[in-house]
Amino acid sequence: MFYIPGYDPIHPRRYRELYRTESKSQSEISGYDIGIAPKTGEHYGWRVEARMEGQSTDADIDVLVWSDIVRGSMSSSIPATYLQLVRTAWTYITTGALRRLMWLRKGPVIAALYPVGMLILQLAVAALLGLWAGKLLAWALTSGAQMIIGLFGGGDTFDLDFSILLFGRTVAQWALGAWVAWSVLRWFKKKDGKFFAHYLMHDYAYSAHYNGANPPQLEDRMADFRATISAAMDDDVDEVLVVGHSSGAHLAVSILSDLIREGGVVKDGPALSFLSLGQVVPMVSFLPKADRLRADLHYLSTRDELTWVDVTAPGDGCAFALCDPVAVSGVAPEGQKWPLVISAAFTQTLSPERWKELRWKFFRLHFQYLCAFDRVGDYDYFRITAGAMTLGDRFANRAPSKSRIDVAASKFTSMNT
Repeated sequence: MFYIPGYDPIHPRRYRELYRTESKSQSEISGYDIGIAPKTGEHYGWRVEARMEGQSTDADIDVLVWSDIVRGSMSSSIPATYLQLVRTAWTYITTGALRRLMWLRKGPVIAALYPVGMLILQLAVAALLGLWAGKLLAWALTSGAQMIIGLFGGGDTFDLDFSILLFGRTVAQWALGAWVAWSVLRWFKKKDGKFFAHYLMHDYAYSAHYNGANPPQLEDRMADFRATISAAMDDDVDEVLVVGHSSGAHLAVSILSDLIREGGVVKDGPALSFLSLGQVVPMVSFLPKADRLRADLHYLSTRDELTWVDVTAPGDGCAFALCDPVAVSGVAPEGQKWPLVISAAFTQTLSPERWKELRWKFFRLHFQYLCAFDRVGDYDYFRITAGAMTLGDRFANRAPSKSRIDVAASKFTSMNT
């Protein structure tokens, strides 16, 4: 299995720990045995040994890392982040992408607008505190000057000195105000692990900066990922499973399209499977220069060489839940076969107590697909990634969710590989 994370600057050990703890919880709930062990290799990963559904399995899991690219794109100063805000908002508004995205799901659009609103709020708080501090200093200096006048009286010389004092007061007032405002903005950025405003702004700005096209550095990394997956297709295994989470889903679409185009899938080789989780494909495919992504969506949706299952949940406010990424992007071909769009149905697969605990933890819910469900349904991340059945066999008789959205909504539908 190859896991492609979303726009995440964190070291991949986070995903190993998440898999270890959540697989243990799920095994206790579902009554199977699963354990992980370290592995060596070019990519960060782990080995999984499991016994479930009456069979024993071994799986290798590798994280295809692009967190270094993410960190490089996030190394912006505070002024640069606000410039990104203006550019990103301008791109999504003037292209009409924002309005059309709202036709689909308001949740992820609100999530996209959140960093804009939060950064503006932070700027307003910083400015108000800076003005307050400056006025407080001005009042203190004026009071001191009036006291001096009362003690020593006036005079031409003193009038001149007092004018200099007033000028100095003004300079000090604005200097202190600017320092306080800047300090407040720096504090907000330091605490962004709680606010996520800078992080999300960098995320959306990364795609908007190129109007939906992939940056050259990312294209090079995707080519490396394709080569790695291609090599695995030559191994003596039953299945090669690619999991793309969040932004990683649209990277996987292009990687797998290129893999199939170059003949990387042979009839007698392992089954090729693609599981997209919590996808945000429309945030990119609705932009004017996302020609490559739209072409890859169009191509991959008809291929017999793989199985593609797309899992989202209406409870995940950061994903385009139940939106067929091919259809809503306006590039669905005749005879479209993939993806099979199904719901993780958080309100049904999580107990009322667990749902109440997680409901307002939006970013945590965006990772629930990788976690344990205490009322698990037919979607079980650990059965899929460590069980004996291939993705195609597991969902062979599964109908798509009735509430899926498959209406073309993108203004831009041009395609170019």
